Amino acid sequence: MRYIYRVFAILLPLFLGISILSGCSYGRMDTPDGLKDGQGVDQDGKTFGSDSDKSEGQQEQGLEDAKQDDLGPGQGDHQSQNDNAQDQGDSPALFSLEDKIEEYLSRMTLEEKVGQMLIIGFDGFEAPAAVKEMIQNYHVGSVILFSRNVKDSMQLVNLINQLKAFNEGNPLPLIISADQEGGKVSRLPKDATHFPPNLVWGKNNSTQLAYDIGKVTAVEMRAYGFNLNFAPVLDIWSNPQNTVIGDRALGTDPDAVAQLGVALMKGLRDGGVIPVIKHFPGHGDTVVDSHVDLPTLSHDMQRLRSFELIPFKRAIEEGADMVMVAHILFPNITQEKVPASLSPEIITGVLRQELGFDGVVISDDMEMGAIQKYYGIEEAAVRAVLAGTDIVSICHTYEKQKQAFEAIIQAVHSGRIPMERIDESVRRIIALKLKYGLSDQPADASSIFMVVGTEEHRAVANEAWGRE
Repeated sequence: MRYIYRVFAILLPLFLGISILSGCSYGRMDTPDGLKDGQGVDQDGKTFGSDSDKSEGQQEQGLEDAKQDDLGPGQGDHQSQNDNAQDQGDSPALFSLEDKIEEYLSRMTLEEKVGQMLIIGFDGFEAPAAVKEMIQNYHVGSVILFSRNVKDSMQLVNLINQLKAFNEGNPLPLIISADQEGGKVSRLPKDATHFPPNLVWGKNNSTQLAYDIGKVTAVEMRAYGFNLNFAPVLDIWSNPQNTVIGDRALGTDPDAVAQLGVALMKGLRDGGVIPVIKHFPGHGDTVVDSHVDLPTLSHDMQRLRSFELIPFKRAIEEGADMVMVAHILFPNITQEKVPASLSPEIITGVLRQELGFDGVVISDDMEMGAIQKYYGIEEAAVRAVLAGTDIVSICHTYEKQKQAFEAIIQAVHSGRIPMERIDESVRRIIALKLKYGLSDQPADASSIFMVVGTEEHRAVANEAWGRE
């Protein structure tokens, strides 16, 4: 009997210790890959269980609230940023950027992915039913507005808020963009601060002024609800007969254009707007306007490396997020006689491999004469994707937008475009939207005039115009 008591005395502490340790393990995040209580892993490595829906909502909220610093006056919801940061601090499972990207990608259908790879435009001061359909049913991830869409400040805010409202239910917020270069290429209403053509203020050769112009432009664009600007122009105006670029260029010297362009790009970025460097690999020496027909340049790679590519190379080294590729034929560079916007040798070879760019590539408008005279919209869209383009621009016609979407889908189904190629582009797009904390939160129309056209902003414009 004494022996039984002795054994019991030995086993009881061991039993209690095992029970305590087992209880602790259920209260800690020791499960594989940071899974939460009630979750497991299926054979494909995906989580399942009671908190799966909550996890998805946290991912989406993280995308909505992840704002960058230095967004300018009246920009961002600081409370939501703080709340989101607190949520992340309390969360037992912290996701890396790569994890977030893969989480979004894994939940998207092919149609949602291809929709993210299109940017569309339309006519009118209100969004027509066709645009609503393209966003809701075709999952288009980006919209561009032109002067034809802008009447005044209140109308513009309402239009952008309307577009964002259409996007409810889609996996990612909309890119809302414009060409706000200054000079003749300006899209903001008259209430906004207006700057002279780039060539005018570029003569000052002031990187501080370039940065200030970019920052003011971005802050005012954000006030209206924009989150992307197709600027800076990095083309070097080297041909006086070139009318499509002309005074849109920052100058005639590669190094000066590089310095000013990078400063302008940084100002836009610090103001919270995605900058797009354009028109790669350089539109400054063309005579033919690509809006009308296809320009041809006889330059070889040695010429491009020593001149046209200098500003683009510098901007990429300084962290450019997005590049627009031009519709220009380079017969002495590409074996296949297609425009740069459809050329794997230019986009994948020169831009990605030689210059090391891994951001988002967007085409110039596929409805321009340079493309439409020689290719159908379906073939052009598919070729652009195969060449390495991430977002295909179709800025006018509803029917052509649908045709491009369906052509890319069909090319994936037929095997002409590998699924990996689609995923590669969508990963970049998701990363860009996460980086800039894009949101479909409507802009506050009541605060517009506290931000746009302020005395401080006009002072920068006066310096640009040389009115000091």
